[in-house]
Amino acid sequence: MANIITGTTWNCYDSATMTAREIYGRTLAEMGKANDRIVALTADLAKTTAIVHFANAFPERFFNVGIAEQNMFGIAAGLAKTGLIPFASTMAVFACLRAGEQVRTDIAYQNLPVKIIATHAGVSFGHAGTTHHCTEDLAVMRSIANMTVVAPADGIETSRAVRASLDVPGPVYIRIGRGFEPPCYENEDYPFEIGKAVIMREGTDLTIICCGVAVLQSAQAAKTLAEQDGLSVRVLNMHTIKPIDREAILKAVVETRRILTVEEHNVFGGLGDAVGGVVAESGKGCVFRKHGIQDEFAEIGYAEDLYAHYGLDSNGVVAKVREMMNMEFEADEDWEDE
Repeated sequence: MANIITGTTWNCYDSATMTAREIYGRTLAEMGKANDRIVALTADLAKTTAIVHFANAFPERFFNVGIAEQNMFGIAAGLAKTGLIPFASTMAVFACLRAGEQVRTDIAYQNLPVKIIATHAGVSFGHAGTTHHCTEDLAVMRSIANMTVVAPADGIETSRAVRASLDVPGPVYIRIGRGFEPPCYENEDYPFEIGKAVIMREGTDLTIICCGVAVLQSAQAAKTLAEQDGLSVRVLNMHTIKPIDREAILKAVVETRRILTVEEHNVFGGLGDAVGGVVAESGKGCVFRKHGIQDEFAEIGYAEDLYAHYGLDSNGVVAKVREMMNMEFEADEDWEDE
């Protein structure tokens, strides 16, 4: 079980090192020292995406293409064809929608090792409005053949995911937030592998399967439910949306019979549908609910307020679990005939 932070304090001076994108930028710069095949690209967002750390360390291996995301991914594909390993950074909404055709056809179709680090995902840039929200990217990216899709829980896991992406021969999409996301892990001393869920908390009454910023909130919710309701809630950090950890999902179905998915994404096409597909194909019955943005464009506001508004904070997750505990599942546990 991972060593998580379920209660901590921080101040404004910590924010620069706590953000996932800041840690990503520093991690990539470190990786560049050991691997001269790594190159970096951005579309006039070097500071915003924190890839500026790589740019400062290796200016000859850094390319700013201007406000031209489609062109950036085409260039990244060309660089990959020469044997380089491009890391391309922009905001999530631009990566999956504005440049979706180039990602699909130039990169994924050729199965090229381009690593897409998409910042400001979900509603993390909430006050910038709908044009800068991105609650569709998991659905878009997981539907593209050859694409690996990862949504880390915090900066520490982002660093692990970025390093692990080098071992993936094809394209990888890594989804991170905008800024002041609190840490989930205390350190890197936990097992991380692309395609394998991390058990944040054991439990037998219900399983929460979550990703991204929802992981810490779900872990805190499980702690509250144990203290106030006496419930044993399992929390799975499904950081890899594709390929998804089918074994962990089916084990949770058999052992807890209640599954709640929590994600900062539209409930259509994202983590919930990925998990639901595994459950449906198994033929095993359980109580199943998807919790996220309920097929609407998010309102405008600061991220923390939006998380509370859509029930994606710990209080919202607690309420959803309590609701599900009043729902019944088929008592027959003999699935061999199904």
